[in-house]
Amino acid sequence: MNGSVQQLRHLSFEECLQRDGVCLRRDAIHTVQINLGRLCNQSCQHCHINAGPQRTEIMSRETMMLAIELVQLTGAHTVDITGGAPEMNPNFRWFVQQMNSDRRHVIVRSNLTVLLEEGNEDLPEFLARRQVEIIASLPCYTEENVDKQRGASTFTRSLQALRTLNALGYGKNDPALSLSLVYNPDGPALPPAQEQLEIDYKRILGEQYGIAFNRLLTITNSPIGRFASGLKKNNEYAGYCMLLEKAFNPATLQNVMCKEQISISWGGFLYDCDFNQALGYALGNGRPFRLGELSAREIAANLLDHEIKVGPHCFACTAGAGSSCQGTLQR
Repeated sequence: MNGSVQQLRHLSFEECLQRDGVCLRRDAIHTVQINLGRLCNQSCQHCHINAGPQRTEIMSRETMMLAIELVQLTGAHTVDITGGAPEMNPNFRWFVQQMNSDRRHVIVRSNLTVLLEEGNEDLPEFLARRQVEIIASLPCYTEENVDKQRGASTFTRSLQALRTLNALGYGKNDPALSLSLVYNPDGPALPPAQEQLEIDYKRILGEQYGIAFNRLLTITNSPIGRFASGLKKNNEYAGYCMLLEKAFNPATLQNVMCKEQISISWGGFLYDCDFNQALGYALGNGRPFRLGELSAREIAANLLDHEIKVGPHCFACTAGAGSSCQGTLQR
């Protein structure tokens, strides 16, 4: 990397890559992230896919079967299940069982409160029996900030779900029952240092509420979807985008998640990442790659050494210490 942050300011993301002589290409597929739909029991302010209770888009079992075939062909060792609230897909448990049966590592991204919904009372135990890793949203350790971002009573209900998970062994000493929490800034700002914030989270949640967890992931809000709409409403969109551009860090490019991951939408389309999925930047060679329209084998053969589609939103992943679905890129 030979370009400085100062030199790269005010350039497009593509120009930043060119200045550093970087061409982002996928060199492996370690993780397949699968979005089971946009239906959710919450309508969070920072949501980049505008998920909510009124959304009807969910992945069918037929598409799930095609996704399973593609995962097997890629050789990916991790399946990252997301949404919306993926637990609200009626085929969620079946899908987890199928992915779990061939000993792949399965991650479920949960908003926690969905675990308290009617019919989900035994869902934490279901996940624990299958040693599913849980990455759970808790954007702050204070009730006021969480409820402001995610809705009234969300903090109290999230703590209730976390206590249930802790009682099953999640977040304790069993490495097979990993529980991570996710922090998102409440507004147009970069997240603080992940390591120090994790210390604060563990101290406050432990001392005040008796909650334990394994690690904290800090994720920079991408200026798309509902979060972008809120920024524009408050006349903060341009300023936030400039903040991300000025904080561009070339050193994060070697660790961006799209180099080792692909994303599958609820409708079976393939993307470089979840953010490209939200923007409709589908993978393809003249036509979008979609499960069922092309064979899984044909799609799998075209995923490696594929130039990644980038845009202004990519500054969110490369600002400061960097951001990915697994938290900070530079530790």
